Amino acid sequence: MSHYNGQNEVLNRITDAIFALNNDWEITYMNDEAARLFSRRSMEMIGKCIWSEFPREAYSIFYEHYRKAMEEQIRVEFEAYCHPIAVWLEVKVFPSSDGLSIYLHDITKKKGLSLLKEQHYASLFKYNPDAVFAFDLEGNYLSVNPAMEQLLGYEADEFLKMSYIPLIPAEELEKTKSHFKLAAKGITQHYETKAIHKSGKVIDVKVTNMPIIVNNESVGVFGVAKNIMQENQNKTKLLEAEKLTAVGQLAASIAHEIRNPLTSLKGFVQLIEQTVSDVSANYFTIMKDELRRIELITSELLYLAKPQAQEFKDERICQIIQDVNMLMSSQALMNNVELRITGLDGLPEIRCVAAQLKQVFINLIKNAMEAMPSGGVIHIHASSPSPETLMIQVSDTGKGIPQELIAKIGSPFYTTKENGTGLGMMATQQIIHSHGGTLDITSTEGEGTTIHICLPAANVQNQDETGDGK
Repeated sequence: MSHYNGQNEVLNRITDAIFALNNDWEITYMNDEAARLFSRRSMEMIGKCIWSEFPREAYSIFYEHYRKAMEEQIRVEFEAYCHPIAVWLEVKVFPSSDGLSIYLHDITKKKGLSLLKEQHYASLFKYNPDAVFAFDLEGNYLSVNPAMEQLLGYEADEFLKMSYIPLIPAEELEKTKSHFKLAAKGITQHYETKAIHKSGKVIDVKVTNMPIIVNNESVGVFGVAKNIMQENQNKTKLLEAEKLTAVGQLAASIAHEIRNPLTSLKGFVQLIEQTVSDVSANYFTIMKDELRRIELITSELLYLAKPQAQEFKDERICQIIQDVNMLMSSQALMNNVELRITGLDGLPEIRCVAAQLKQVFINLIKNAMEAMPSGGVIHIHASSPSPETLMIQVSDTGKGIPQELIAKIGSPFYTTKENGTGLGMMATQQIIHSHGGTLDITSTEGEGTTIHICLPAANVQNQDETGDGK
């Protein structure tokens, strides 16, 4: 008996709550810590059914684990929140032929810190303005945050049924796979790539991939992605602005230096032509042609250099395009080119310098004609995708432009023409930008090229000027 009392004394000194049950769920032992935990007297609990004292409905998770241990005679360990006493418990259940021995350890403080950390991480994941996501080692999505849904347009449950591979354009896939594999091996990766939005639009993204390490082993990959479309557009605009400034400075210095001797040369060539009879007339024709070419280059340079002081007015784009059609129709006919114009009805007015826009369309039509030496079709189509925007597309059926050269178009003195200066397209881009618009080029070799021009409607620009724009 003294041995039994001594054993109880030892169990009572243990800081864990301990109690025992027989096979009829009756309490056969409860130490002081267990009694304190449940606000009971230990001696009063002996012989009572646990589920009459602690209703099974309130302790259902405990009942399920105790029943499993008793019926299957296996040790059971689990963590659970005990609502009636508002405590997190770590529970160990040891079965025997006589019943169960149960150890309860209060982990509320530890669990609270753990839950706090979990909530911190969850908050960082959920409210992060950048797209955050996790993959398994095969590249399948395991989780995505709301910013990721917004970035690519898919819902979270759609992401969880796919991998990253269908979301990467073909030309970027090998590079992206390489970075992912390195991250999966434990090497953090920082890189830029492209991703395909659910709508089909391709966007520029900056990505960081990090390994998910558990027990010193990589089990997946975390990712953070940021849309850098605007950042890249700003860089491009800055480069274009720098480029235009440089060309303007160059133009101002060169054009004025050339114009004075050019005037003298033209005068003397004309004088010599009238007074000298034994020189082939063909020589004079060649010299005058070359002088005209120099004059053309200096005119284009001066256009780029001088400030544009023309007055902006509300104009109808249909009238501008019809005027250009009338000017270019005879040249088109001579070059076996059909000018096809559509979509001019019901378009909003635009605030512009009509002469400058006419120069834009003349330049584009001339370029298209030169791309079709055997003739073809130039299609000018105007539309209004929204009340605030006007779009004009100029398409040809020419030889097209190699993809790697498109980005260079508009650079000073860059040209694919035998006698081109590269300044015409630069002036065209400058005019469109000065009108608050954009100019983009798409081309397929052997099929043709399309120039996409977007301009703001007059009502939008007027609001901006009066401060009423929203």
